[in-house]
Amino acid sequence: MKPDLTKIPKEVVDISKKLVKSGFESYLVGGCVRDLLLNKAPKDWDLTTNAKPEEIQGVFPDSFYENDFGTVGIKTESEDKTLKVIEITPYRTESEYTDNRHPDKVSFGDNIEQDLERRDFTINAMAFDISKGHIIDLYKGQEDLSKGLIKAVGDPDKRFNEDALRMLRAIRFSAELGFVIEQETAESIQKNSELTANVSRERIRDEFTKLILSDNPMMGMAIAEKLNILSHISDVFRETIGVEQNKAAHKYDVWEHLLRTLQHAADKKFTLEIRLAALFHDIAKPRTKEEVSGKTTFYNHDVVGARVARETLKSLSFSKEIVQKVHKLVLNHMFFSDTEEITLSAVRRLVAKVGKEDIWDLMSLRICDRIGSGRPKEEPYRLRKFQSMIDEVMRDPLSVSMLKIDGGEIMKTFPVKPGPIIGNLLNALMEEVLEDPSKNTGMFLVKRVEELLKLDEKELKDMAEKGRNALAGAEDSELEKIRSKRHVK
Repeated sequence: MKPDLTKIPKEVVDISKKLVKSGFESYLVGGCVRDLLLNKAPKDWDLTTNAKPEEIQGVFPDSFYENDFGTVGIKTESEDKTLKVIEITPYRTESEYTDNRHPDKVSFGDNIEQDLERRDFTINAMAFDISKGHIIDLYKGQEDLSKGLIKAVGDPDKRFNEDALRMLRAIRFSAELGFVIEQETAESIQKNSELTANVSRERIRDEFTKLILSDNPMMGMAIAEKLNILSHISDVFRETIGVEQNKAAHKYDVWEHLLRTLQHAADKKFTLEIRLAALFHDIAKPRTKEEVSGKTTFYNHDVVGARVARETLKSLSFSKEIVQKVHKLVLNHMFFSDTEEITLSAVRRLVAKVGKEDIWDLMSLRICDRIGSGRPKEEPYRLRKFQSMIDEVMRDPLSVSMLKIDGGEIMKTFPVKPGPIIGNLLNALMEEVLEDPSKNTGMFLVKRVEELLKLDEKELKDMAEKGRNALAGAEDSELEKIRSKRHVK
């Protein structure tokens, strides 16, 4: 198992070579080595060296050093945003972590072995010497990669007491990579889960976001629940576990339904906001559950759920824009689905309420909700019919307003007074533009109005009527295209 050297950017290779040429050691380290071995594109490139910060800056004068960890940023001329600055960190050793999050003291190490010893998981504790093509793998990270294991470096209790965020990272890596957390590591997370209280809400948000955006968020959330981490993200999720729903509409309890809805959003590569809405859309069912005449109801769970989603996401320091979008989607996810009762005016009101920019995300949420309920089809006829109606109300209807001339311009250019003649002129022009859209220019239409004004009143009326009929036919044709696209009548 060796990294593909052709996938290492020239900027990274050049910096590494320059360090070696200056008499220092240089290794790629951490996640980029792991990703290269997995044949994935690394998201960032980290180099480590035995050079101290001032020595690194001596080799690279156009660099900056503004932190307590010795990391020096090397500026490049790359057009790739991920390569504009490449970070080099000296070998490090760390003291005790009295706050279960940050080392009390960071010292520079003398060798790569010391640096790898402090890292979190074996798959992240490998170093690659670009110049020699050699991997240093003291903790069998390659073996764990081949087995699909997330395993702590050394004693997992020690690793998690040093930095409690590592427990969330283990779960996130599991979801991103589809790996299993090794038993001793998993038991340690479960045992030390309370240490997560020492992690800032912002850092929890960051790991939670990466988990939600992974390919396997359902698995990640289930592992978080099993290892007692879920409540440290938010208590509201555990409320849904074991809460049964109406079997006629749902195969699963609320918790499993939310996870399956989220997973379908991930399978469809939907945005973070849709995935969060999928996870939160029925979050308030436990709080609104009632038995009415022998039937289970969840009245107003959309309204209460939107409020719960907003409060939870705000507590995790999500941006105002994300909070508002998820709140809107959860609040409106119960929109009507009976096509026999839906009217275009009702659809217009929903689009006005949700906004044109968000209406299709709401439809995406409905698709995920269906699959998460155990339904076999994403888009049954009723949903396709509704999508067709949205297409209809959101498109610009065909009308004389599309012409590159209007009544005001006609009256300003020609000795024509307000009256039926204006409408007749515009409709006569409309027939020609429908026949040949290239004629819809100000220059052509002004010239054509001049010609039309020379016709007698009856001729102009006849041409206007032909224009109105052509417009109606074109409108019907457009609607037919929309319905055909959605396979509805």
